[in-house]
Amino acid sequence: MRPFWTDPANSLANSPFSTAIHPALTSFADEVCATIARLFAYVGTLALIAILAVHFWGQLPQFAGDAASLPSWSVAGHSQPAFSLGASDQADKSATYTILRHPQGGRRDIFSWPGAGDRPAAELEIYRLGDEAASASLPSEDLALRMPPGGELEAAGVIDSKFGTVSLLWRGATAAGSSKGEEKGADKGKDEHRTSGCLGFFRGIDDSAMRISGWSCQGDTLPAQRGAVACMLDRLTLVSAGSEPKLAELFARAELNRLNCGAAGATASSGDWVTQADNPPLRGAL
Repeated sequence: MRPFWTDPANSLANSPFSTAIHPALTSFADEVCATIARLFAYVGTLALIAILAVHFWGQLPQFAGDAASLPSWSVAGHSQPAFSLGASDQADKSATYTILRHPQGGRRDIFSWPGAGDRPAAELEIYRLGDEAASASLPSEDLALRMPPGGELEAAGVIDSKFGTVSLLWRGATAAGSSKGEEKGADKGKDEHRTSGCLGFFRGIDDSAMRISGWSCQGDTLPAQRGAVACMLDRLTLVSAGSEPKLAELFARAELNRLNCGAAGATASSGDWVTQADNPPLRGAL
């Protein structure tokens, strides 16, 4: 008879030194490996985020410098004037003509008239909008920056021009000694109590993607300044439309509505058109 311990099957199955791994131990080992793998993945992800954060933090000064160096408005010295004032008197000859261009397509044609000292007395700007107009400031905000410093801008009514209705903004003060009741009186009474200030104006023309704006500090009363603005716009003519047929069409229509400022009898015989223009027809509450 064969001894029990010589049976290979029984000896392996009942031996306390069996090499088989218990299922519970196998499951535990798998969980440990999976946990360690997840920890390595988390740590690697955090390390990658930290590396990227350090990299972009180091690039911030360069990004700030690039933003500060973005192209902006610059003087276009070789561009030809596209507009004129259509007159040959001395006041028009004293005007300075400046052209500014923006890399995104905008163009500003600016007339400015000298005043006392280094301050200009009046300005007329024809702004043909480009892609930069999407981030441009509102006309009132733009005028507040361009006009001579003073009080806050306030609405001053509208006037008719050959380009249509033009909105007016007044920057001035009330004469000393005038009461609040007088200020709230009729429009004529308001004008009589105004001290000399500056009158801004703007007119947006969507069809031609253009904005006409400016200001005038000429004249001692508000009606005189309205007349100066109306005369300024009346004299504005187109020299060259280039490749913009809508611009040529706009000025062709505008000439049909010309107010003939500066015609015989329209201005005083002495002085220039900026200070001596008659009042234009007014429309709207002032």
